[in-house]
Amino acid sequence: MCISHSVGKHGTNSWADVKMIQILLNENLGRLIPYAPLGIDGHIGQHTIDMIAEFQRRVMNNSKPDGKVDPGGQTLKELRNGMSSGLDEDKLRGIMIYADDVRISRYYQALVTQMTNSQINTPLRIAHFLAQVGHESGDLRYNEEIADGSAYEGRTDLGNTQPGDGPRFKGRGLIQLTGRSNYVKFGTARSRDFVTPPNYQLIATDPNLAVDVSCWYWTTHGLNALADADNLNGITYIVNGGYNGLADRKAHLDRAKCLLVP
Repeated sequence: MCISHSVGKHGTNSWADVKMIQILLNENLGRLIPYAPLGIDGHIGQHTIDMIAEFQRRVMNNSKPDGKVDPGGQTLKELRNGMSSGLDEDKLRGIMIYADDVRISRYYQALVTQMTNSQINTPLRIAHFLAQVGHESGDLRYNEEIADGSAYEGRTDLGNTQPGDGPRFKGRGLIQLTGRSNYVKFGTARSRDFVTPPNYQLIATDPNLAVDVSCWYWTTHGLNALADADNLNGITYIVNGGYNGLADRKAHLDRAKCLLVP
């Protein structure tokens, strides 16, 4: 569901819901000329309420607009009908609801390019991929494991056979790559060296690589097929090894479907 509670005049106006409606209203600006774009800040104000009412009046031919958008209501349905296709920066803001503008700008083009290169190229595939990336990275805020990686020291199942491999090959990327053997596999796939210092740090510091390694994980684990089947639980189990954070992954997916899937 796009929003959990009502937005607008006399609405509940939770921050995340207001932000989604502001994005949807901006998606419909061509039907609301000469209105200027709303600031996407999640704070309800008279400008947002007036724009909802004007949308109801002008686009929906409602002579008595209530200036409110309800979950599952006709106004929300019509707002979605007026969306452009594909992913843009504003839609990414709606999916990665806590990401700031710096992070949106840092990762947007890399996401568009690398998803295309990895056949993550249908609305449903993109929605599921971004939902998992959103949860795993804390809405693009984390590209490297916070812990120092010492817990992975000596983990031969990860290929950590040399002293210092745990910290050296700790989790990096938006969907995190962990362990020497996985760094080697990704490097082989991309004909690059991510083992020699300080190359392994590039997985976190280069936004294209932080996204690319996530796409590589996605495709090498067959997750496009599960996305085509709309199988959130199956994707989550492969990405997480369990179902940790399932509710948050679903919330990301709901927002992504709202903005991307007709």
